[in-house]
Amino acid sequence: MLCSGDMNAKEWHMLTAQAVETGLRSNSETGLTEADARRRLLDQGPNELPEAPPPSPFTILLGQFSSLIVWVLIGAAVVSGLLEEWIDAAAIVSIIVLNAVLGFVQEFRAEQSLAALRKLSVATARVIRDGTIRSIPARELVSGDLIQVEAGDRIPADSRLIYAASLQTQEASLTGESTPVPKSAEPISQTDVPLGDRHNMLFMSTVAVSGKGRALVAATGLQTELGKIAAMIRREAQAEHEETPLQRRLEQLGHTLLWLSLAIVAVVFFLGMLRGVPLIMMFLTAVSLAVAAIPEGLPAVVTITLALGVTRMVQRHALIRRLPAVETLGSTTVICSDKTGTLTKNEMTVTTLYLGGELLTVSGEGYAPIGDIRWNGESVNGGRHPGLMALLRTGLLCNGAELTLEAFSWKVVGDPTEGALLVAAAKAGLSKADFERDNVALGEVPFDSERKKMTVVRRTVSGPVAYVKGAPDVLLRDCTAWMTPDGNSTPLTEEIRQRILSANQQLASQALRVLGVAMRPLEAVPDRYTATALEQDLTFLGLVGMKDPIRPEAKVAVAACRAAGIRTVMITGDHKDTAIAIAQDLGILDAGAQAISGTELDQLSNDELEKQVSSIAVYARVSAEHKLRVVRAWRRRGAVVAMTGDGVNDAPALKAADIGVAMGITGTDVTKEASDMVVTDDNFASIAAAVEEGRAVFDNIRKAVFYLLSCNISEILLMLLAALLGLPLPLLPVQILWINLVTDGLPALALAVDPKDPDLMRRLPRSPTERLLTTQRFLMLFVQGSFLAFISLGAFVYCLYGMDLNLERARTLTFTVLVMAQLFHAFNNRSESRSIFELGFLSNTPLLGAVALSIILQASIVFSPPVHEIFKVVPFDPEHWLLAVGVGVLPLVAMELWKRARFPKTFRP
Repeated sequence: MLCSGDMNAKEWHMLTAQAVETGLRSNSETGLTEADARRRLLDQGPNELPEAPPPSPFTILLGQFSSLIVWVLIGAAVVSGLLEEWIDAAAIVSIIVLNAVLGFVQEFRAEQSLAALRKLSVATARVIRDGTIRSIPARELVSGDLIQVEAGDRIPADSRLIYAASLQTQEASLTGESTPVPKSAEPISQTDVPLGDRHNMLFMSTVAVSGKGRALVAATGLQTELGKIAAMIRREAQAEHEETPLQRRLEQLGHTLLWLSLAIVAVVFFLGMLRGVPLIMMFLTAVSLAVAAIPEGLPAVVTITLALGVTRMVQRHALIRRLPAVETLGSTTVICSDKTGTLTKNEMTVTTLYLGGELLTVSGEGYAPIGDIRWNGESVNGGRHPGLMALLRTGLLCNGAELTLEAFSWKVVGDPTEGALLVAAAKAGLSKADFERDNVALGEVPFDSERKKMTVVRRTVSGPVAYVKGAPDVLLRDCTAWMTPDGNSTPLTEEIRQRILSANQQLASQALRVLGVAMRPLEAVPDRYTATALEQDLTFLGLVGMKDPIRPEAKVAVAACRAAGIRTVMITGDHKDTAIAIAQDLGILDAGAQAISGTELDQLSNDELEKQVSSIAVYARVSAEHKLRVVRAWRRRGAVVAMTGDGVNDAPALKAADIGVAMGITGTDVTKEASDMVVTDDNFASIAAAVEEGRAVFDNIRKAVFYLLSCNISEILLMLLAALLGLPLPLLPVQILWINLVTDGLPALALAVDPKDPDLMRRLPRSPTERLLTTQRFLMLFVQGSFLAFISLGAFVYCLYGMDLNLERARTLTFTVLVMAQLFHAFNNRSESRSIFELGFLSNTPLLGAVALSIILQASIVFSPPVHEIFKVVPFDPEHWLLAVGVGVLPLVAMELWKRARFPKTFRP
């Protein structure tokens, strides 16, 4: 005998109801016995999804110390403590703690993807056991249980239908299918059938929107399709995620700084020993150099810069859940986007009507009844167009949906396709409530997937009338007449029939969902409401073409991404023809690009997919596994992938992508918890805006990093040259720490809010392997740092020998000269090619404030006796201040002259 574990869901749909009953060892009339159900529950376990334990706060805190540069700082603090330089040690420890606290606060939100999936599980289910229907907790369901479902029920487990009456389910969150799926109990002969086409299967967490049915549970818990998605999320969560591009670059920088520090310390220590300098003095010099080589404020500057980027992104409807995701966005090279609810509105809209041989267009999109009906560009008055009125009236009266206004937003309760008919009628001034009041329903023949029609009989002023809608090709077979635009009924000739079928094909080729509408006046109220009795001798009224409209801003956003060198790929559970039409409309499917279905994707191995993935722009009729494969294929090619989505079926791919983007309004809890970023307005354009902000954040981080490193190079060279020339130490470790943490740190933070360049979205994405310090950039940093070092060393030598100042005063003046030079140098880092006078000093007022505050702080320690002992400084005369400012401004003057010579076309003072 077979049981749930012996046969997967791909095979249950192929069996007859009797074979399913046998395979599950159940009974389609009385269900399982209570004793059998208890035994199976012990064997199979509860029908629920296990919740992943969230990471402990300690684990999150520990993760903040994984960076090499943080460990370099910890080493520097330990060495300072061993030398009893307690102020130095305390300052470094403070920076380490600040960085850890900021990161911990941002990442404290535990990963709750599986918990969110569990919330989707229903609380109770109606089950038949021992021939008696009862309500039980859904977690107690087992394979073989006989369940009943009705409109409004959430499906408690994956089940095989054995009876269905007009049953339709909404599966958008699982498959991406934007319209309700009609269900039947008939077996399917094909083997590899996508989930969205398994009309005889019900899936856990989907919702019955109409009709009723009876089904045998085929899979529970982790064996369900939802459970498989949960398992994929768990695997992705447990897998070791690769570092973000910024993390990789900072890690490379950390290694570089570590080896640079060790090399400089070794060289200076060796030279000092050769000159016979006392060991303790050389050790102090080595520590000073190590402190100078390490940008102590860098981790905090990067973390705060990312946090400021998060704040700006919130203002542009992008909520960041992980700090590194900010910069990752700026590196994005591919956006894999779901269609339904992301690129489209997920609101079916009537766009075209065909009646009396003419095509009419319907303006307006979505559920808001705003727009009109036009023929040859002119608005049509429904009252003067009897054929149009008959078509719209039938769409209203053969309809089970409701159009409501909730919180200033129009909603459809029921089938979205029927909702589209209500909105189209409302645009002509027709109300369902008014018509239903005057045309009382007498009976109906519900829609089913075999007839592909629905009929409602109503009492009208002229007698009972049957109103019918359905698939046009099927409906036409039952029609013997057609209505002309003036409202007259004439015989339906073969020529007219072919003309209607041709119009249907024309609309379908535009990826429109097409419905046929007909009616039949009845001589008397029927005794029985059957399809055979009512659906004959119909009068054909017309065709209704509808689609899920693209978001108006999505097309602009896709074009903006293309201009930024970002590839947009559509991945959807919808039909291939529909996906192709929408992709072409959006500009995603260009000439030469391919569109493939999930079935075709199954034929490709992972290696074949990796080779072809760059030429495929559209994936249709795909499952969660397919989306995951596509994301992984792009990543194996070295792309930085952003995956967007709103349904449960998107969650594993969001987890696997470099950055997962969930929709905030239509997105499920599962998708949001699996994501790195949530778009709060469900607007694809917000993703493009977030990419722009991500690029701006990286630009500003790079400005801050380059500023800090050029300052550090100046300190290293100053100390190194002094040691090589046999001069006293021009700076002490505590003074270097003051520079690195305060007078350098404040301007670096101000560079984090520098206005973004206007051409950000016209650049190609950065390579994920590009180092933060390229050879060209390092040479520039070295030249800038050397200039700062030489003018500071020159000031030190001049003070010692030219002005004949004592060592303490010369050191204080050199300390101030270097501070001033680095502060003026901050303005150089705002742009590599544009003059600060073109940018404007006032365009970054935080930088002006940071420089002013740093100057005040520097003056305060020079003039405040209580801190003289701490910083080893002495006060000096006003003329010395003039010297410090005069020498300090030289880096700004030099860089302005260099920009004029190097970039004459872009330099505009």
